[in-house]
This record gives sequence, C-alpha cells and structure tokens, in this order.
Amino acid sequence: MTTTVKTNFTAGELSYCMLGRGDLRAYENGALFLRNVFINPTGGVSRRAGLRYIDTLSGHGRLISFAFNTEQNYMFVVMNQVIWIYMNEVKVAELETPWLEKDIPELRWTQSADTLLIAHQDYPLKKITRSSHTDWSIEDWTFYEDSGFLFQPYYKFAPDNVTLTLSELTGTITLTASASVFLPAHVGIRLAIDKGQVLITEYISPTEVTAEVQTESIFETVPEGNVTKDWKEQAFSVIRGYPIAVTFHQDRLVIGGSRDLPNRLWMSKSADLKNFNLGEGLDDESIEFGLLSDQVNAIKALFSGRHLQVFTSGAEWMVSGEPLTPMNIQLKRQTRVGSPSYAYVPPCNVDGATLFCSAHGSDIREFLFSDVEQAYQAQDLSMLSRHLINYPVDMDYDDERRLLFVVMIDGSLCTLTNYRSEQVSAWSKHETDGNFLSVSVLEKSVYVLVERDGAYFLELFDDDFHTDATLIGAADEPKSVWSGLDNLEGKTVSIIADGVSGGTKTVVDGRIELDYPAKEVSAGLPFTHIISPLPPFNLGGNGRAGNAFRLVRAVFRVLESTFLEVDVGMGIKSAMPLTFGKDFAVQKSQSVTKDIILRGIGWKREPLQPLWRVESSYPAPFSLISVTTEMKGSG
Repeated sequence: MTTTVKTNFTAGELSYCMLGRGDLRAYENGALFLRNVFINPTGGVSRRAGLRYIDTLSGHGRLISFAFNTEQNYMFVVMNQVIWIYMNEVKVAELETPWLEKDIPELRWTQSADTLLIAHQDYPLKKITRSSHTDWSIEDWTFYEDSGFLFQPYYKFAPDNVTLTLSELTGTITLTASASVFLPAHVGIRLAIDKGQVLITEYISPTEVTAEVQTESIFETVPEGNVTKDWKEQAFSVIRGYPIAVTFHQDRLVIGGSRDLPNRLWMSKSADLKNFNLGEGLDDESIEFGLLSDQVNAIKALFSGRHLQVFTSGAEWMVSGEPLTPMNIQLKRQTRVGSPSYAYVPPCNVDGATLFCSAHGSDIREFLFSDVEQAYQAQDLSMLSRHLINYPVDMDYDDERRLLFVVMIDGSLCTLTNYRSEQVSAWSKHETDGNFLSVSVLEKSVYVLVERDGAYFLELFDDDFHTDATLIGAADEPKSVWSGLDNLEGKTVSIIADGVSGGTKTVVDGRIELDYPAKEVSAGLPFTHIISPLPPFNLGGNGRAGNAFRLVRAVFRVLESTFLEVDVGMGIKSAMPLTFGKDFAVQKSQSVTKDIILRGIGWKREPLQPLWRVESSYPAPFSLISVTTEMKGSG
C-alpha cells in the first residue's frame, strides 16, 4: 500500500512530454489537466470565475484599459473604424477612428494622464483625450512648431551623395535633385535643409518639386550654386510610414520604429513631449539613434521599466542612462528571443519583471534584470506547459489574483499564476462556448471580448457567478417567465434562482420559464472544470512501471465548496452535494470546508491513467486544496 499526499498544483498543467520525468519536483506538483480553474498562489485550485454579460458589440476588436484615477476608469473597445468607451460597465461615448478591422492587431498604445496615444505604422499617430465622462476627442499628434521650424524627426532616405539645388533662398522656390527621389505624395511634406525648412507644395517630376521656405534662412553658410547634400525629409509621412510603437520614459516621449525605419529610436526633449529638436546635444535635448547589429531588429514594442526596454523581431535591448542624455545614453542587446510579427502582444509588468511573448509564439518569457550579472535574462515560463501556448494574440496581468491572462489565436484563454518569490509558475487553460479574442485588466476587473456564433460580446470575470455570458435579473414579486436574454438565444443555460440551482433551460425568443417562481435569477452558459493529476510514477514501489494498480481510497479536501463530482475508477463519476439536507435540489446551497473520503473502483492496467479525475459543470463554487490517496500495485 502506497500513500501519497498532493498538497499543491503549483507546477500547473504539464505537457505530455513530462510524463517520463517523475524525478522532477514539477511532476509531483503538476497535473495532467487543469481546465477552467484558477491556480491559487497558495497551491490549491478553484473553479474559475464566471463571465458576466456587459454588452453586445458591433464586431471583432480589442480591448484597451484607460485608468484616469482611482474613481474614473474606462474600457475602450476598438473595432472597425470606431471605439466604444465604457465606464462602470456602461457605454458612455463613441469615437470614429481610421483603423480598419485588419489594422487592429497591430495597434500599440501608451497613456499619460488624460491622453492616450495609439500608433500604427500605416496611420498618423493619434491622440485621444478626455474632457469629461462623455466628451472625448481624437486627432493627429502634432509636433512643436516655432519660427517656422517644425521640430519633428527627420531622416535622409535618399543616398548620401544625392544633392539638392535651390533656385532661391526665400519664398517659393524650385528644388532640383541629382537623382530621382520625389513622388507625387511628397506634396505637403517638409524637408530640413542645412539650418532651414521648406514645405513641398507641387510635384513636377521625380527630380524636381516646388516648395515654400518656412524659416527666415536656410543656409548657415550659403554654398556655391545653392547646392547641398545636407538635407533630410520628415521621418513620418504617408510615403515613409508612421510610428510603430510609443511609450513615455524619464519624462520623454519615445517613438520606436516606423514602416521604413523599423529599427530606429527617437526620444523627445526632456519635459517637452512634442519637441524632437536634436539641437546641440545638450542634456535635455532630443535623442535619436538606430539599433544596429548583425541581424534585423525591427522594433515591436517599447516598455518603460527599470530601464527603457526595446523588444524587437530578433532581440531584446536595454537603453540605460541616469538620466538619459545624448552624452551618457547606452544601448546594449540583452537576449536574442525576439517578439512576434503576426500581432502586438503587450508586454506586462509582474513584480518588476517584464513578461513578453516570443517571436515564434510558443512561449512566454520573463525579462528580468539580474543584479549579479548586471544584465537582463529571458527565462522561459512555459517550458513545462508548451502545449498550451498557441500563438498568443493578447495578454494582461491581474495583480489581485496574481494571474497573467493570455488569449491564444485558437480562441482559448490560458492563465499563468506567477509568484517568483515562492517559485510558483503554473499554467491552466480556459474555454467557453465560443472564442476569446481580447483581454484587458482595469483596476481589479478583468474584461474579455468574446465571439459566439458570429456575434461579439463584452464580458467580465465575476467571482459571484459560475456560468458564462451570465445575465442577472430581479423582481419585486416571484415570477416564472424571465425575458431579456437575447444574447443567449437558442442556447441551453444553467439557472440559479433565489440562490439555488434551477436546472437548465433553452432560451426561446429571449425568454426562459422556470419550474417555480423566483425573485432573483441568474442564467448563463455552463462550462466544465477539470482537475486530473499526472499518472502515478514508479508503480508498486519496486522501480518498475507497467504494473497494474488501483486506487484504494482518496481523501479530497475542499474549501468553501458546494458540490463535488469525481471519477475514482472505471469512468464512474460520483456526484455529491456537500451540504446537509434531504432535498438538495430545492434547498439553498451553502459552501463548506471539509474532507470527502471516497473508495476507489477497479484496477488500472494502462500506466498513463491518472488515479482520479474531478470534472463538473455544476454552477457553484469549488476549491480543491489537497488530495490524499492510498494506492495498491500488483507488483
């Protein structure tokens, strides 16, 4: 007889590749299946919170949280050419936008006070500002202008030896290039020539345009024949593309890359976010440089942490300097993991580390500074659960539950319980009737965008409910017919009426009819939680695998639970209410903490079969904190 006690699930759901690694501690603390459960940092697992219905949306999109202060927080739902803005789960405003549905996966954003900047390489940088709860505006980000100078980034896209010849030095002039460099779309674009600036007003040919001088002078010292190689054009335009990524760091606006300059960084003047004047390289002036190395490093994300962190297609970089100035700035490549190109997956701060998705979309990494090595490392947090990571498309961190929520391209949602100080790194998978598309955490609330049967919904994880797409209703007097369930039309829903199970009903014409009247009702889509351990290793205690074995007895210690449904052998599930009373179906359920003792059934001859399996769709709280098993082997 062998007795084992499973006290935690802090290794999470493990890949089948781990079935031969019984020598690892992770095998002891892991599980074969953890579905629709949250793994607690203390070690136990709980049936995940249900999803409460908020609103029906107009289409596919993504969520962006906007936290103005502790009392004024908003959720943005970005969809095809529109943003819906919610406050306290109520839609308060709507904004027209230029981004098409196909552009949304590549949007990147950053916030400062009441302003949200949203970047996309094919559109001018946009600024969304708030005047009140219901009054919002969206406009192009503008750069600082003074005395005819527009202090935006400039770059010479033409070969260095291409010259410009100026017909005049003031007013309306003709610019003639020594090579074909102009396009019709250059009209409206600025050129910086020596110490002055001009605005192109007319396209004549690939080598000739008309321009209007914007500054008092152009040349500091007029060259012979008004011919110069010292000229640049504005870095961001319809021709060259627009900023890819933005963030705020050390009181500077940082722009990372553009469509035609994907590996270049620009930093504004200190405390002057719209001014990118390089000036004379003084401490507070703008900074500009490229990320040059032995491989292409297209910038994919920026993150302001302990240092400015730059995530590129092939590596991760640290930009340091205390404070950052043109003279002391240092750029060092740290790791060579890379970030995805198929979508923007926002990096998340977790206890001082930055969690990010790798370039190949099969793992989540922890970018953490090591004081010993004075450099960053990128530890793989999903090595033991690689089967769950399937091209992440969105993620956010809930510090209340200590859960990283990661949306996969297949519509599943995975959570990582991450607690570095206790060496807890545990994955579980969540599924719903439909597909998860986006996730965002706002204060203590976790919002998701879900697609079901071609319709799109905004929903919210709510610990008080245990079904998905849940609607709640109340009436002064008990009634049997409840309407307003249009988002669940044709679905079979689980019902809680006046605090007890009301069974299941199918929604017809947006209505359900209860078996008995009730004053308070919640109805939603059922989901099934599954908890299954890894199969026993080294059966019989004699070092040999493959022996027949059976579970003699199991003790399930549950915490504040109302219902246990478990298979202890031969596929036979035992379903038990955990409260007392003769008629559980009509009595109000109460959560209990207790040990449930069950006898095992039958011998198992398949070595990869687990001893037990908890599986239930009953809409009630359930937490499992330990399992003690007594097992007997044939050898």
